[in-house]
Amino acid sequence: MKELKHINHYFLKYKYHFFGGILITIIAQIFSLYTPELIGDSITAIEKYFKSGKINPELIKKELLENILLILGTTIIAGILTFLMRQTLIVMSRHVEFDMKNDIFRKYEELTQNFYKKNRTGDLMNRISEDVGRVRMYVGPAVMYTINTIIRFAVVIFYMIKVSPKLTLIVLLPLPLLAYFIFKLSTEINKKSTIFQQNLSKLTSFAQEFFSGIRVIKAYTIENVKEDEFKELSDQSYSKSVDLAKTQALFGPLMLLLIGISNLLVISIGCYMYINGSLADIGIIAKFILYINMLVWPVASIGWVSSLVQEAEASQKRINEFLKIDPEIKNNNAKPIKIEGEITFHNVSLVYDDTNIKALDNVSFEVPKGETLAIIGSTGSGKSTILSLISRLYDPTEGYILLDGHNLTDLNLENIRDAIGVVPQDAFLFSDTINNNIKFGKEDANQDEVIFSAKNAAVHQNIIDFKDQYETVLGERGITLSGGQKQRVSIARAFIKRPQILLLDDCLSAVDTETEEEILTNLDKISHGKTTIIVSHRASSAKNADKIIILDNGKIIQQGTHNQLVNQEGYYKELYLKQIAEKELL
Repeated sequence: MKELKHINHYFLKYKYHFFGGILITIIAQIFSLYTPELIGDSITAIEKYFKSGKINPELIKKELLENILLILGTTIIAGILTFLMRQTLIVMSRHVEFDMKNDIFRKYEELTQNFYKKNRTGDLMNRISEDVGRVRMYVGPAVMYTINTIIRFAVVIFYMIKVSPKLTLIVLLPLPLLAYFIFKLSTEINKKSTIFQQNLSKLTSFAQEFFSGIRVIKAYTIENVKEDEFKELSDQSYSKSVDLAKTQALFGPLMLLLIGISNLLVISIGCYMYINGSLADIGIIAKFILYINMLVWPVASIGWVSSLVQEAEASQKRINEFLKIDPEIKNNNAKPIKIEGEITFHNVSLVYDDTNIKALDNVSFEVPKGETLAIIGSTGSGKSTILSLISRLYDPTEGYILLDGHNLTDLNLENIRDAIGVVPQDAFLFSDTINNNIKFGKEDANQDEVIFSAKNAAVHQNIIDFKDQYETVLGERGITLSGGQKQRVSIARAFIKRPQILLLDDCLSAVDTETEEEILTNLDKISHGKTTIIVSHRASSAKNADKIIILDNGKIIQQGTHNQLVNQEGYYKELYLKQIAEKELL
């Protein structure tokens, strides 16, 4: 139960539901006990009438009718209260489930890039859905039946001892044996439940990757290979599930066997005691039979509840693994400031934790407010890393970054990112309309702003050619659009935000040179007075920048303006001449 302590604050949050449910349960159990009492009293009354020899059918009929009406009334009241109990405690569990999913999702948002590099999407989805669902079963049904069982046992045993302490002791003898078996089975269920959940995460992750990469799978015609892999994982999941179910299946028969033994003890020993005169009334035996049967479901539910608790413990342990992670990038909640856009890198180095690769090595440069910096370099030279550092997706391993003269780590994280518009190298679009994908950069934007941004990104004409135009719903990750169209919609999303700092990460690689020129011309207009950093492998994208730096293996090997760099030997001049030659050949 150690892992489940984490959710105790939810019980405090919904204390009125929780304690209200307990109160209703107590009252419901008291009313439910009237039935065996009244039935036992009716049998005793009939017995006394026959023993006395003074049989009065009308009097018997009247007493039985009263008892029947009382039984009916108390049963209806107990049923209504039981309904209210379920409405109170089960509804509470749904509130807790809602809160838990939001808390986990919020935690996912806080976690950094390193976390998502190390964990698979399917596993994250499984923990926020399957695992939370199992914990909800603990908060709702498990807690409800536990409370119900404890109260029923307390009330019923109190009445049983009140009627016959000796018979009570005898019929409850199987219970210690029951507790032992529950403990042993629960331990085994906990182990097997953990293994099953881990295997289910693998299966979910595989399915998620398969669906995301379906185009590649079809292109390489490896459907049969993936089908075999999926079948192997499914077989493993099936095996673990059956193994868990077999263990859980032992509870039901075991409970019924022990209850059956208790019933047998009541009938045999109760009758023996009645014959010997130890029991005053035969109605007591009827009461005890009904009492024992009232304990059938609570006792049987002990196994099921114990199983739910063990599964919830295993699931909560998996959830806690993520909840306990301390984000590497934290918002210090400093007072927001007006960001102008002056950026300074001072001896900045970065080593990625997951690969131990040194992405940047002692990099220093300055971008004055409102100027444009272009970063050129080969693949893996550290270009995108610089943009990630400015957005504080990572913090430098060495050195520091200044924004308007303030250390980046001293500023409010939301304030920084709100002032930045990013167009990533991999244009990610959501399964929504084009209109909403563009407005993602500014949710309160009107349609004129959307169209204006799309025109500046040179994608407006493509959009209006679609049947539903801006209301066209895109497939997953924007699969409906071509690579160039996805990039341009992503650029429009950044443009509409009107950020003070604009970061373009090789976002023109999939467009032709003419479209590139159009976008860059529009960029000069809308980025006037704003700081812009363009990462590219094309000299044409960098030539109009105020300053260009060339990266190689995480180090700056050249820097200057376009005119300065084309007039000196080095990487930039070679790249420029090569691309000019390629353009002439076309």
